[in-house]
Amino acid sequence: MTKKTIITAALTGVLANRSQCPYIPYTPEEIAEEGKRAVDAGASVLHIHARKPDGMPAYDIETYRQIGEEVRKLVPNAIINYSTGAIGITREERIHHITALKPEMAALNMGSMNYGIYSSKAKAFYHDFVFPNPFSDIQFYLEKMKEAGTLPEMEIFDNGHINNAKPFIDMGLLQKPYIMSFVMGVLGGIPATTQNLMHQIASVPDGTHWQVITISRKQWAMAAVALSVGGNFRVGLEDNFYLPNGEMAKSNGELVDAATNLTRMLGQEPATIDETRAMFGLPII
Repeated sequence: MTKKTIITAALTGVLANRSQCPYIPYTPEEIAEEGKRAVDAGASVLHIHARKPDGMPAYDIETYRQIGEEVRKLVPNAIINYSTGAIGITREERIHHITALKPEMAALNMGSMNYGIYSSKAKAFYHDFVFPNPFSDIQFYLEKMKEAGTLPEMEIFDNGHINNAKPFIDMGLLQKPYIMSFVMGVLGGIPATTQNLMHQIASVPDGTHWQVITISRKQWAMAAVALSVGGNFRVGLEDNFYLPNGEMAKSNGELVDAATNLTRMLGQEPATIDETRAMFGLPII
């Protein structure tokens, strides 16, 4: 039987803007249109941050509500995965859209880290901050997700973050199937290399579905590694603007189309939305 690979599309992040890539969606309508393009190309999970009309990050419930409504108009059964990552707001604000809207999935950062973007050309940092995620906050977010019936997608920025799941498995706040995403290539986190990815894979608990998320153009090489060892992967304008041939993608759909082609080149098939729901234990809608 052909292995089914889950492709996630990260439609819009919080740092990249249209001066870097003019195709990044900002408004709920634009995000929904990009979601439709991604699903049509083979994605089954849509990872979503909220933006203000000027492109700045939005954390309010109403913007997330509007995004969800617009996405559901165009792709009614897609799996929506909202971000909870943020700096400079309270932990209550980081989770309040999950509590209010009860999405099927939400990202959960599994550890604190330095987070930077450095330019070797300018010999300067464009971003330099600490991303705090202490155990008490992780527990708080997990408790709120459990109340909302939301499946946590654990974002793993370094190998030690995998081990951070153990106390919450022991508490019963994390239950199988575990969903882990290896975020690689962020300065301050684990570098994007084959050796590092293989070490991450060997460290996960039994009952884990994992995917690789690679920041930068190394995304395609790391996706190929993940495919070769039975894993899943994420693409999208949040992580990388460029197609395998080096051209800038004009939509998330183009990136997912390239991901689908890569998956099939390696003898596998993108999982449908219903197949992904079954693997994750989510209801078929």
